[in-house]
Amino acid sequence: MQDVARIAGVSISTVSHVVNETRAVAEPTRVRVLAAIETTGYTGNAIARSLVTGGTDSIGVAMSLLANPHLPQLLHAIEAEAAAAGYTVLIGDTFDTSDGERDAVRRLRARRVDGVLLTPVPGDTETLDSLARTGVPAVLVDRVSHKVKLDQVGPENIQSTSALVSHLAAAGHRRIGFISGVDWVGASEERTLGYRLGLGRAGLRWDSNLVAGGGATHEDGVLALRRLLTVPERPTAVITGNGAMTAGAYREARDHGLELGRDIAIVGHDEVEWAELVRPGITTMAHPVDEIGRTAVRLLLSRLREPERDPETVLLPPVLVHRGSCGCPPPDPAP
Repeated sequence: MQDVARIAGVSISTVSHVVNETRAVAEPTRVRVLAAIETTGYTGNAIARSLVTGGTDSIGVAMSLLANPHLPQLLHAIEAEAAAAGYTVLIGDTFDTSDGERDAVRRLRARRVDGVLLTPVPGDTETLDSLARTGVPAVLVDRVSHKVKLDQVGPENIQSTSALVSHLAAAGHRRIGFISGVDWVGASEERTLGYRLGLGRAGLRWDSNLVAGGGATHEDGVLALRRLLTVPERPTAVITGNGAMTAGAYREARDHGLELGRDIAIVGHDEVEWAELVRPGITTMAHPVDEIGRTAVRLLLSRLREPERDPETVLLPPVLVHRGSCGCPPPDPAP
């Protein structure tokens, strides 16, 4: 800082105000300081500053780099929102396993991040319970669970799943199957409720034989559709709980020689990159990934400002992306 101040012809305190944006500085002076910073390669010492302030102005993100197909888009939204608030982002890969999740959160906390954004692994709440119990500022992202008292943000699931059922029923389907997700995840419970709600609205009867799943992976989708295809009156349409299971169901249907949109309809939650690459394209309920990322950061910053406020759950509405896999012709493209 002394070198920067000498080159710019200003005091050290002025350099500090420019670097930390703690006080307005005249624009010509600010330009000289920034030029001197560029010349010297000065970066400041975030670690030393954290010893004084008690915070690192950093956010930890614990997610699976492979299991989340929207991760690049989600991280972009998180980084942009965090940067606008003056925070940096550190990332830890959970590998979508309990041990990986625990290790990733532990490493991020060792870096003294101010808070954690976490997409929890299916079926294990040990890390979530620990975060809630110890009061670590944390927000669950994308996978919402009503069994833990933490801030959370994810897609709305009840009405959106009901809308998928209504869409298939309007196309003439009367045997509509459902591939559900992991039982403990709130989204899975809500989508099952939405499925039943949609059946009721369409005047269709609930049949437990048409429900399969209990997972979240590509292989879960394969096995679930394989079971549904053994039902005596097998479904003519199937709704999947996420993009990975949509891919598994699509592969299983293809392996059985079934043509999507004619022999069987498949629609699913989560927009996936390959949805438009196959023929017919996959009709999906696209989740608002960008807004989920931005909202997660806002919830975490709000928690840092108000540690004692009640946990908040934000559910954002998905959008139906209509293609041909539902068995009805997709809408004409916009001119």
